[in-house]
Amino acid sequence: MSDWHNSNWAGSVRFDAERHHRPQTLAEVQEIVRNASKVRVIGSRHCFNGIADTSGDLLWLGNMDHAAVIDREARTATVDAGVTYETLCPQLHDAGFALPNLASLKHISVVGACMTATHGSGNKLGNLATAVSRLEMVTATGDVIELSRDHDVEIFHGAVVAVGALGVVTKVTLDLQPTFLMQQDNYEKLLFHEVYAHFDEITSAGYSVSFFLTWQHDFVDTVWVKQRVPSLTPVAVPENLFGAALASARPSGELPPDRVLTPFGQPGIWHERLPHYAFHDALRTGNELQSEYFVPRRHAIAAIQAIARLKAGLAPILGLSEIRTIRRDEFWLSSAYGEDAVGIHFNWLKDWEGVHAFLPTLEQTLAPFGARPHLGKLFAMSPRQLEVVYPRWADFRALVKKFDPLGKFSNPFVEKFVMGR
Repeated sequence: MSDWHNSNWAGSVRFDAERHHRPQTLAEVQEIVRNASKVRVIGSRHCFNGIADTSGDLLWLGNMDHAAVIDREARTATVDAGVTYETLCPQLHDAGFALPNLASLKHISVVGACMTATHGSGNKLGNLATAVSRLEMVTATGDVIELSRDHDVEIFHGAVVAVGALGVVTKVTLDLQPTFLMQQDNYEKLLFHEVYAHFDEITSAGYSVSFFLTWQHDFVDTVWVKQRVPSLTPVAVPENLFGAALASARPSGELPPDRVLTPFGQPGIWHERLPHYAFHDALRTGNELQSEYFVPRRHAIAAIQAIARLKAGLAPILGLSEIRTIRRDEFWLSSAYGEDAVGIHFNWLKDWEGVHAFLPTLEQTLAPFGARPHLGKLFAMSPRQLEVVYPRWADFRALVKKFDPLGKFSNPFVEKFVMGR
């Protein structure tokens, strides 16, 4: 197995697995799990802490079948766990279907994204896990079980976003909708006072809306508005958005050299516009670290104002932030469990010492708003703090004990943060 499987995408976390596996069938996965003492699964490596690490057997499921089985009547697609959105989405579009939303990039694996409640943006759009209606999982004994939204409601809500702690998910069924076209437009220099006064109107300006900012000015640097359109003919859009000027044709600012932006002002297929960018080489080591915190939407303005006061501390360690909205869901470990949320993302410079020193200050600032960290990214919260901000944390711990009493799927991350040991 090539060396890139030995570390995360950022190159900041080394994986200590004794053995690596690339199973091609469900039977192979069962055999590996049955014989292992410790097992974890790795996807696209787009994690920034030890969530995927193990001292035992590390599975990569990218060699399993990538063909989607589409049920046209039910409007679902069933896929093997290792498939990425980049491989899956063209299959769905060619069949006349689409997923409702995607994350910022599409080389990530479907199950990895769902396991950590990864999300896109949209007032009416849930995180990527909300598309899952059924999953197939290999348990600690090597047996295969199926859980569905309709028949296993309580356990299902604990098992879809499960950070790999219950078993090896080998297949998921996703809800689909008819395929659609989308246009992305860019507005620049949206003043903070307009954000505070018109947050709901601005985030309702499109199907998906993202704010990008450095926190060093009195404005949001850019606002990307994605809207569904009827054809490949560009749709005329307003010249300004609450004072921010339309700049689709020539967005200002320098793009990192490792990636290419999705086009502005040009309609395209949904999966070519919902992601923000694509890497030239997704397997290369990334030159950034990431954190993300989610606050209830009702606290969004106060949380943004509080972070803006930290601009001096952010300046030497931050590349860019993104602010997005996410609709509520019922998954126990979801960042939007029980309430509409706003995600505030931080693309840190690759300065671990500086970021590590600053995270407690950032989290203390966000604590009054009940901020939840993205579990696959960098955070400094204690297990007790996680249990406070994720109301079903103790229920999930009990579910882990039920599914994996001997801790086969555990690792230092699960032991510390989930089990509290």
